[in-house]
Amino acid sequence: MSMLGVSWLSDKREENMNDAMILASWLAGEFSSFKQTLDNPRIHPHIRIFFRPLPFEFFEGVGFYSEQVYDYDPWHPHHQNVHRIFAQGDNVFVENYALKDKDLYTGSGSDLEILKTITPESIELRNGCAIIFQREGDKFVGQVEPGNKCLIPRKDGRMTYLKSEVEVTENIWISRDTGFDVDTDEKVWGSTTGLLKFEKVQNFAHELPKNCQIK
Repeated sequence: MSMLGVSWLSDKREENMNDAMILASWLAGEFSSFKQTLDNPRIHPHIRIFFRPLPFEFFEGVGFYSEQVYDYDPWHPHHQNVHRIFAQGDNVFVENYALKDKDLYTGSGSDLEILKTITPESIELRNGCAIIFQREGDKFVGQVEPGNKCLIPRKDGRMTYLKSEVEVTENIWISRDTGFDVDTDEKVWGSTTGLLKFEKVQNFAHELPKNCQIK
Protein backbone atom coordinates (compact mmCIF):
# COMPACT_ATOMS: atom_id res chain seq x y z
CA MET A 1 0.00 0.00 0.00
CA SER A 2 1.30 3.46 -0.89
CA MET A 3 2.04 6.04 1.79
CA LEU A 4 -0.86 8.04 0.36
CA GLY A 5 -3.17 5.08 0.99
CA VAL A 6 -1.90 4.65 4.55
CA SER A 7 -2.40 8.38 5.19
CA TRP A 8 -5.97 8.24 3.85
CA LEU A 9 -6.81 5.26 6.06
CA SER A 10 -5.31 7.02 9.07
CA ASP A 11 -7.30 10.17 8.35
CA LYS A 12 -10.50 8.13 7.85
CA ARG A 13 -9.96 6.24 11.12
CA GLU A 14 -9.41 9.51 12.97
CA GLU A 15 -12.56 10.98 11.39
CA ASN A 16 -14.62 7.95 12.50
CA MET A 17 -13.21 8.14 16.03
CA ASN A 18 -14.10 11.82 16.13
CA ASP A 19 -17.65 11.02 14.99
CA ALA A 20 -17.95 8.58 17.91
CA MET A 21 -16.85 11.29 20.32
CA ILE A 22 -19.27 13.80 18.78
CA LEU A 23 -22.18 11.36 19.07
CA ALA A 24 -21.23 10.68 22.69
CA SER A 25 -21.17 14.39 23.52
CA TRP A 26 -24.55 14.89 21.86
CA LEU A 27 -26.10 11.95 23.71
CA ALA A 28 -24.80 13.01 27.13
CA GLY A 29 -27.75 14.74 28.75
CA GLU A 30 -31.36 14.70 29.83
CA PHE A 31 -33.96 14.83 27.06
CA SER A 32 -37.62 15.79 27.48
CA SER A 33 -40.68 15.32 25.28
CA PHE A 34 -42.46 18.21 27.01
CA LYS A 35 -43.02 20.27 23.85
CA GLN A 36 -44.53 17.32 22.01
CA THR A 37 -46.70 16.64 25.06
CA LEU A 38 -47.97 20.22 25.01
CA ASP A 39 -48.99 19.81 21.36
CA ASN A 40 -51.10 16.74 22.09
CA PRO A 41 -51.10 15.58 25.74
CA ARG A 42 -53.79 12.98 25.09
CA ILE A 43 -51.51 10.80 22.95
CA HIS A 44 -48.03 11.99 24.03
CA PRO A 45 -47.31 11.69 27.77
CA HIS A 46 -44.33 13.63 29.10
CA ILE A 47 -41.29 11.34 28.92
CA ARG A 48 -37.74 12.04 30.10
CA ILE A 49 -34.64 10.20 28.88
CA PHE A 50 -31.30 10.33 30.70
CA PHE A 51 -27.98 9.41 29.09
CA ARG A 52 -25.47 9.53 31.93
CA PRO A 53 -21.75 8.98 31.13
CA LEU A 54 -19.94 6.15 32.89
CA PRO A 55 -16.29 6.29 34.02
CA PHE A 56 -13.69 5.43 31.35
CA GLU A 57 -12.65 2.36 33.36
CA PHE A 58 -16.09 0.76 33.01
CA PHE A 59 -15.52 -0.19 29.34
CA GLU A 60 -12.01 1.22 28.88
CA GLY A 61 -13.82 3.63 26.60
CA VAL A 62 -17.07 5.56 26.33
CA GLY A 63 -20.14 4.20 28.09
CA PHE A 64 -23.54 5.39 29.26
CA TYR A 65 -26.33 4.42 31.59
CA SER A 66 -29.72 5.32 30.13
CA GLU A 67 -33.08 5.59 31.84
CA GLN A 68 -36.46 6.43 30.31
CA VAL A 69 -39.24 7.50 32.66
CA TYR A 70 -42.67 9.03 32.63
CA ASP A 71 -42.39 12.44 34.27
CA TYR A 72 -45.17 11.65 36.73
CA ASP A 73 -43.52 8.40 37.90
CA PRO A 74 -39.70 8.75 37.86
CA TRP A 75 -39.04 5.79 40.17
CA HIS A 76 -40.61 3.24 37.84
CA PRO A 77 -38.62 3.56 34.58
CA HIS A 78 -39.84 1.61 31.58
CA HIS A 79 -36.35 1.41 30.00
CA GLN A 80 -32.96 1.00 31.70
CA ASN A 81 -29.84 0.08 29.75
CA VAL A 82 -26.08 0.42 29.62
CA HIS A 83 -24.36 1.32 26.35
CA ARG A 84 -20.85 1.15 24.90
CA ILE A 85 -19.96 3.50 22.04
CA PHE A 86 -17.22 2.80 19.54
CA ALA A 87 -16.28 3.45 15.91
CA GLN A 88 -16.17 0.54 13.49
CA GLY A 89 -15.62 0.98 9.78
CA ASP A 90 -17.63 3.96 8.57
CA ASN A 91 -20.15 3.65 11.41
CA VAL A 92 -20.55 4.39 15.09
CA PHE A 93 -21.90 1.47 17.11
CA VAL A 94 -23.92 1.83 20.29
CA GLU A 95 -23.81 -1.58 21.94
CA ASN A 96 -26.65 -2.31 24.35
CA TYR A 97 -26.46 -4.13 27.68
CA ALA A 98 -29.21 -5.20 30.07
CA LEU A 99 -28.92 -4.78 33.84
CA LYS A 100 -29.21 -8.11 35.66
CA ASP A 101 -31.10 -6.48 38.56
CA LYS A 102 -32.28 -3.16 37.17
CA ASP A 103 -34.29 -2.20 40.28
CA LEU A 104 -31.01 -1.75 42.17
CA TYR A 105 -30.01 1.06 39.82
CA THR A 106 -33.29 2.91 39.37
CA GLY A 107 -32.64 6.64 39.69
CA SER A 108 -29.09 6.49 38.31
CA GLY A 109 -30.10 8.94 35.60
CA SER A 110 -30.54 11.72 38.13
CA ASP A 111 -28.49 10.51 41.11
CA LEU A 112 -24.73 10.12 40.63
CA GLU A 113 -24.35 8.22 43.91
CA ILE A 114 -26.62 5.45 42.59
CA LEU A 115 -24.86 5.58 39.21
CA LYS A 116 -21.54 4.81 40.92
CA THR A 117 -22.88 1.46 42.13
CA ILE A 118 -23.22 0.03 38.60
CA THR A 119 -20.36 -2.36 37.79
CA PRO A 120 -19.38 -4.34 34.67
CA GLU A 121 -20.44 -7.48 36.54
CA SER A 122 -24.01 -6.17 36.83
CA ILE A 123 -24.68 -6.10 33.08
CA GLU A 124 -25.01 -8.55 30.21
CA LEU A 125 -24.80 -7.94 26.46
CA ARG A 126 -28.06 -7.81 24.52
CA ASN A 127 -26.96 -9.74 21.46
CA GLY A 128 -28.17 -8.40 18.13
CA CYS A 129 -29.37 -5.13 19.69
CA ALA A 130 -26.59 -2.68 18.79
CA ILE A 131 -27.71 0.54 17.13
CA ILE A 132 -25.56 1.41 14.11
CA PHE A 133 -25.25 5.14 13.43
CA GLN A 134 -24.05 6.98 10.36
CA ARG A 135 -23.17 10.66 10.23
CA GLU A 136 -25.34 12.66 7.84
CA GLY A 137 -24.21 16.28 8.02
CA ASP A 138 -25.35 17.78 11.31
CA LYS A 139 -27.12 14.64 12.52
CA PHE A 140 -26.60 10.94 13.17
CA VAL A 141 -29.12 8.42 11.87
CA GLY A 142 -29.27 4.96 13.41
CA GLN A 143 -31.08 1.65 13.30
CA VAL A 144 -30.80 -1.77 14.95
CA GLU A 145 -28.09 -3.97 13.47
CA PRO A 146 -29.40 -6.22 10.67
CA GLY A 147 -30.60 -9.77 11.21
CA ASN A 148 -33.75 -9.31 13.34
CA LYS A 149 -31.89 -10.80 16.31
CA CYS A 150 -32.80 -8.20 18.96
CA LEU A 151 -35.46 -10.31 20.65
CA ILE A 152 -38.03 -9.01 23.12
CA PRO A 153 -40.50 -11.47 24.73
CA ARG A 154 -44.03 -10.33 25.40
CA LYS A 155 -46.11 -11.07 28.49
CA ASP A 156 -48.53 -13.06 26.33
CA GLY A 157 -45.72 -15.43 25.36
CA ARG A 158 -45.12 -14.08 21.86
CA MET A 159 -41.53 -13.44 20.86
CA THR A 160 -40.85 -10.25 18.93
CA TYR A 161 -37.85 -8.64 17.29
CA LEU A 162 -37.06 -4.96 17.57
CA LYS A 163 -36.79 -2.39 14.81
CA SER A 164 -35.57 1.05 15.90
CA GLU A 165 -35.38 4.35 14.05
CA VAL A 166 -33.19 6.97 15.74
CA GLU A 167 -32.03 10.45 14.80
CA VAL A 168 -29.68 12.48 17.00
CA THR A 169 -28.51 16.08 16.70
CA GLU A 170 -26.68 18.24 19.20
CA ASN A 171 -29.92 18.99 21.07
CA ILE A 172 -32.58 16.61 19.71
CA TRP A 173 -33.36 12.89 20.08
CA ILE A 174 -36.02 11.44 17.74
CA SER A 175 -36.95 7.77 17.88
CA ARG A 176 -39.50 5.08 17.24
CA ASP A 177 -39.33 1.46 18.45
CA THR A 178 -41.49 -1.22 16.87
CA GLY A 179 -41.78 -4.93 17.67
CA PHE A 180 -42.61 -7.61 15.08
CA ASP A 181 -43.59 -11.25 15.52
CA VAL A 182 -40.55 -13.47 14.84
CA ASP A 183 -42.63 -16.00 12.88
CA THR A 184 -45.05 -13.83 10.90
CA ASP A 185 -43.29 -10.41 10.78
CA GLU A 186 -46.62 -8.93 11.93
CA LYS A 187 -46.37 -5.69 13.90
CA VAL A 188 -47.13 -6.50 17.54
CA TRP A 189 -46.26 -3.35 19.47
CA GLY A 190 -44.93 0.18 19.01
CA SER A 191 -46.02 3.74 18.53
CA THR A 192 -49.23 4.38 16.61
CA THR A 193 -48.74 8.15 16.70
CA GLY A 194 -45.46 8.57 14.84
CA LEU A 195 -41.97 9.44 15.95
CA LEU A 196 -41.24 10.59 19.50
CA LYS A 197 -39.27 13.83 19.73
CA PHE A 198 -37.17 14.89 22.71
CA GLU A 199 -35.21 18.08 23.35
CA LYS A 200 -32.10 18.28 25.51
CA VAL A 201 -32.81 20.12 28.77
CA GLN A 202 -29.59 19.22 30.63
CA ASN A 203 -26.13 18.67 29.19
CA PHE A 204 -23.87 16.04 30.79
CA ALA A 205 -21.03 16.21 28.24
CA HIS A 206 -18.71 17.56 30.93
CA GLU A 207 -19.11 14.20 32.72
CA LEU A 208 -17.55 12.26 29.82
CA PRO A 209 -14.01 10.97 30.50
CA LYS A 210 -11.56 13.79 29.89
CA ASN A 211 -9.79 11.92 27.10
CA CYS A 212 -13.14 11.37 25.37
CA GLN A 213 -14.41 14.94 25.38
CA ILE A 214 -14.59 17.02 22.23
CA LYS A 215 -11.97 19.77 22.33
